[in-house]
Amino acid sequence: MSSDVTNEQPASRPTTQRVDPPKYLSDYNARQRAGRNGQTTAPSSDEAGDDTTPLYLRRFRDKQAQDTGPVTQALPPLHERVGLGMQQAMSEDNRTKEISAPPRAKKQILADVYLIRHGETQGYSTESGLTPAGNWQAHTYGHTIAKRVSDGETVVIRNADTNRARETAQNLARGLHDGLQMFEKDVTVVDTAPMPEFRNFGVATPDGIRDVTGAFRQYYTTLEEFERTALGDRPMWLVEIDRFWRTQQGGADPIQHWLQIPMFHFEPPAMCVRRFWQGIHRLASEHPGSRMMVCTHSGPIRAFAIAALGYDPGEPYNTEHVRVKVFEGGTEALVSYRNRVQEIHVPQIDQLPTWQQGEQWVPPTAEAS
Repeated sequence: MSSDVTNEQPASRPTTQRVDPPKYLSDYNARQRAGRNGQTTAPSSDEAGDDTTPLYLRRFRDKQAQDTGPVTQALPPLHERVGLGMQQAMSEDNRTKEISAPPRAKKQILADVYLIRHGETQGYSTESGLTPAGNWQAHTYGHTIAKRVSDGETVVIRNADTNRARETAQNLARGLHDGLQMFEKDVTVVDTAPMPEFRNFGVATPDGIRDVTGAFRQYYTTLEEFERTALGDRPMWLVEIDRFWRTQQGGADPIQHWLQIPMFHFEPPAMCVRRFWQGIHRLASEHPGSRMMVCTHSGPIRAFAIAALGYDPGEPYNTEHVRVKVFEGGTEALVSYRNRVQEIHVPQIDQLPTWQQGEQWVPPTAEAS
């Protein structure tokens, strides 16, 4: 009897493990997923009309439908709704913000000066004028200025005392007149005139202080004599100007050489900056509130930009400019060059050293040289 009980096999029973949820749970999960996606899923018709649905569940569904109301259009996904809401909030925020300066903060401009490099020139070793491309550059620049000015303004044009600066100013004036006629603007234009304050930097030669281009002829003649005779040491002025011109002939930057290496016979860059501020003060006093175009040379312009910005922004291209806005009172100004704007204190000329202290440049005699 005991052996029969031992060998008896257990009867097979139905398993209770299910991999799929029951119907009520699958319907609930479906409604939850639809809710997260912004959709409202009504119970299926068979489910709504099923009498077997518990009463509490039907009451709950009826109340939920009354609270949410009918959904006629599906909402966008959540991430799109967040972006839309953020954009709307930012728009509302900007709409109530004052992003422009109040009228009381606006400063009256005493002088608006453009320090413009001359157009493309035929050469730097002689007192030559502009190339045809240089004339076109200056004319185009004047035409562009005609678009910026407004009726009732006054434009003053000045230039350094070299042919390339003078021709740049003349072509700029022609372009400005052409543009004003085309745009039918009533603007007063003061004709071109040279100003010594905006001349190029000078070199002390035995014949006196000359423009660096004007000193080239004497440099070339004297150097030729030394190379022909090959006797004696060269004077210091000849050594320095020879180093300057050979820097250009070698393809390097002679203006950078002038700015970075002190030379005894070259006008210091700080003196050029001082000179330019003298000219700006003079223009501001003679033509207050005007827009002033000054056609000059790259070396002093670059030294002026370095003094204002605190670093070397590079050589200006032909007809590129450094803009100086002097505010009313004459103590503050904005200097802008190549998308960089710097607010500075305007130096007072009477408080600056003259760098002479009673000394005058006396050219040595021919025998001494």
